[in-house]
Amino acid sequence: MKYAFIAQHRPEFSIRAMCRCLSIHPSGFYSWLKQPLSNRALEDQRQTDLIRQVWDDSGKVYGYRKIHDDLLDMGESSCPNRVARLASLAGIRAQIGYKRKPGKHGGKPSLVVDNRLNRQFETDAPNITWVTDITYIKTQEGFAYLAVVIDLFSRKVVGWSLRQRQATDVVLQALLMAVWRRKPKQKVLIHSDQGSQFTSIDWAAFLRQHNLEHSMSRRGNCHDNAVAESFFNLLKRERIRRRVYKTRADARRDIFDYIEMFYNPKRKHATNGMLSPAEYERQKI
Repeated sequence: MKYAFIAQHRPEFSIRAMCRCLSIHPSGFYSWLKQPLSNRALEDQRQTDLIRQVWDDSGKVYGYRKIHDDLLDMGESSCPNRVARLASLAGIRAQIGYKRKPGKHGGKPSLVVDNRLNRQFETDAPNITWVTDITYIKTQEGFAYLAVVIDLFSRKVVGWSLRQRQATDVVLQALLMAVWRRKPKQKVLIHSDQGSQFTSIDWAAFLRQHNLEHSMSRRGNCHDNAVAESFFNLLKRERIRRRVYKTRADARRDIFDYIEMFYNPKRKHATNGMLSPAEYERQKI
């Protein structure tokens, strides 16, 4: 208590005590305090601020590789190792995905349509192959169901829909948005899993009406539709699991913000040469 009282009213005492503990002279400590930061330290400080800005702009999901790529776009010349070091010191790191359980990935072929995609996830032009899938989002009102349609050319979400029920309508609305946005001139291969929404009469009729060819994964094999699964993984770890939605309307607004304001126009993809889906299409088409 005595030393706490003295340190409170006489700050120089605590400094002298600290210097004794460190076996240094107080004059040396005061000299160190007055010494300006080195040019290297100042540059580290400046780039750390830029790294934090890029990380914040990404929704705090980017790791050092994507941050480094953004810094290059801004005209910075830091190497990846330096960005990794500064990011680590600042407590900045990427959102880590979920680990899959090891095991066999076979599955029975569909009795409805063949797996025409056959894991060929690369295409040379847009509107050649789309993939679609559905997932659920928890809200305090109950579950909401999200369906997306993704163009394999750029990994762009070209259609999506959020509904209260897991019915065929949710996937049809997402596919309708994709057809309306892209207006494909040739037949498009659309790949899905074996969910009941994708084996319905309404789904098959829509495909025939809009010149779409169906492909279907093997039963219980998520790797046959890996691109759609990967998107949902990104969505959940970068946005959904960090929020609690009170209503389905709140979830819809946040999903819109993620897809239309971040994922399509801004989020970098290694498969696109670190370009966003929208930027990749602008440069390649």
